[in-house]
Amino acid sequence: MAGHSKWKNIQRTKGAQDAKRGKVFTKIAREIIVAVKEGGGGDPAKNSRLAAAIAKAKAANMPNDNIKRTIERAIGAGSGDSYESVTYEGYGPRGVAVIVEAMTDNRNRIAAEVRLWFDKYGGNLGTTGCVSWSFDRKGIIIIDNEEGNLDEDSVFNDALESGADDIEIDDGIFEISTTPEAFSTVSGVLESLRYNFLSAQIEMVPQTYVTLDDPTDIKNMEKMLELMEDSDDVQDVWHNAVF
Repeated sequence: MAGHSKWKNIQRTKGAQDAKRGKVFTKIAREIIVAVKEGGGGDPAKNSRLAAAIAKAKAANMPNDNIKRTIERAIGAGSGDSYESVTYEGYGPRGVAVIVEAMTDNRNRIAAEVRLWFDKYGGNLGTTGCVSWSFDRKGIIIIDNEEGNLDEDSVFNDALESGADDIEIDDGIFEISTTPEAFSTVSGVLESLRYNFLSAQIEMVPQTYVTLDDPTDIKNMEKMLELMEDSDDVQDVWHNAVF
C-alpha cells in the first residue's frame, strides 16, 4: 500500500468537516438503512454491507443504541425511508479523478447538483467508469498511535493474523488495508482486541495521484469538495488530488 496518502489528503479534511457540521451520524444512519435494504437484511453476520456500515459507525463513535435503532427502523414495517445508492464520476481541476458516492431519495436532485459542482469549479461530470478504473476498492482501518502507546510489532502481527493485506505506519498513524471481503472480519478482530479506530470503512483508493500546485486549482478543488461533502445526499467523495 506504499504511496497511499488518502487518509492525510482526504479523510482528515472530510472528518474535520463532518465533525464540525455534526452530520456524520445522520449520514452513517442513512448508510445503515441502505445496507439493510439493499444488502440483504438486518443481520450483519449475513449482510457484509451492513457489517461494514456498523464498523464505520463504531469508528465514528456512534452509540450502539443508535446503531440498533437505525437497523430496527430500516427493517420495520412501514418505514418511510426510500434512499437509494448512486455513484457519479468526473474530473476536477487539472484532470483530478473524482468519485462521488451518494444515498438519496431524489436521484434527479443530486444528479443536477453534482453536475453543477463539477462545472462551477473547473471540472466536468463524466460517464460511469470514466475514473473508477484508476481506483482500487479496499477496506481501510486507521488506528491512532500519536501518543506512542502501541507497540508497532504487535499491531502489525495482530493485523496480519486477522487477515489484513498490509499495514503502513507513518506519523503516528497505523493504516491497515484489507480486501473488501475481509474487511468486516479484520475490523471485528481488531475491535475485539480493543484497538480504537479513527476510521474504518470500504474506500476507493487511488492508484496514482495528481499534485495540484496552482493556487487557483487548489482553491477550486477545495470549494468543490466542500460543497460535495456538505450535501446531505453525499456519503463520500474520493479523489486522487494531493495539495
